[in-house]
Amino acid sequence: MSEWNPPRFNASCFVNPRLSPAETSLAAAAPGVVDEEGFARAVAEITRWPDYRPTPLVPLPGLAKTLGIGRLYYKDESGRFGLGAFKALGGAYAVLRHLQNVLGDEVTAADLVAGKYRARTSGITVTAATDGNHGKAVAWGARLFGCRAVIYLHQDVSEGRAQAIAAYGAEIRRIADNYDASVRACATDAAENGWQVISDTSWDGYQDVPRHVMHGYGVMLKEMLDQIPRGEELTHVFIQAGVGGLPAAVAGYLWLELDALRPKIVVVEPEKAACHYASAEAGHPVTVTGKLDTLMAGLACGEVSPLAWRLLDAAGFAFLKIPDDAAIFAMKTLAAGQSDDPPIVGGEAGVGGLAGLIAAAGDAEIKDSLLLTGQSRVLVIGSEGATDPVLYRQWVGRKPEDVLAA
Repeated sequence: MSEWNPPRFNASCFVNPRLSPAETSLAAAAPGVVDEEGFARAVAEITRWPDYRPTPLVPLPGLAKTLGIGRLYYKDESGRFGLGAFKALGGAYAVLRHLQNVLGDEVTAADLVAGKYRARTSGITVTAATDGNHGKAVAWGARLFGCRAVIYLHQDVSEGRAQAIAAYGAEIRRIADNYDASVRACATDAAENGWQVISDTSWDGYQDVPRHVMHGYGVMLKEMLDQIPRGEELTHVFIQAGVGGLPAAVAGYLWLELDALRPKIVVVEPEKAACHYASAEAGHPVTVTGKLDTLMAGLACGEVSPLAWRLLDAAGFAFLKIPDDAAIFAMKTLAAGQSDDPPIVGGEAGVGGLAGLIAAAGDAEIKDSLLLTGQSRVLVIGSEGATDPVLYRQWVGRKPEDVLAA
């Protein structure tokens, strides 16, 4: 890819005035959200699953130079368990924890995979509402561990993503409304039928499962800390948000592991579904209404998860909202490679953090407010690959397999 200067997008930034001081403990700032024991249990469990392997942490020195920062690392989750996204770490792990709650903690994942309890698990139904990746993870986990899954999709989830979920044996139910309406329909039907909701968002009386989901995400963060060069200290993480489980897990894990040396967390959202941005401005959870019609479908959420918000309100250094064209630009930039950077396939929601970084680098005022300099060392998490290859080709102009073959 030829050299370019960071473009100017119509992005907005809000620096959090309620950010907890560096010396504050996570337990004091946001008690009961995530904890060391929960992360450790998830890591010990998931790393024993069939076909587990760490995903790569890819340095992008060419892009870092262009953006005017010191280092840039891209955690590429496109190969996670063959699902194309990081969500298996959360959704499938929460399915396992539910089955263990029903059958007993002595039941292992290996027992379930081997079908030892199939006579009992086959009568258990888990359900979830999804923009795509979380539902696929729940469906995959249900098939892996031997129970039934019913997945709710809102009207804007592509048919390609619906088919990918159905391929794991899940029953698909469409809701003619947005994501938040599908969450409510899922919860209502679950209550009527005795199903277990496996959601990455929380509500009054429902927090254990979203907590399991966030703890599962800790696997990729442990991998990242193991992979980053010795002595390298991150200064920033730009991380995309839907309901908030991913950025809260990132912020919580790094807070617990790095304490006062933790990096600045910049939460990135589509401008048409920026519920965290609106909540940060208001100082309390705010619901964003309307169609939420962003092409970053995996981030099209109008309500924050209250559990995740409790942590992000204390841990989010800043909140950034970006237009859809920033995501397309980030996808194309990754696919082409900058200077000698390797080409990478990143999906439209998965590149949200990188798109936010590019938008910030192209706006001097935002760049200064985020304290980005030539010495900054930044992590972005590529949370999905081309989970809908048809849409990927439409926006990037190339097939994902051609990008990877370059």
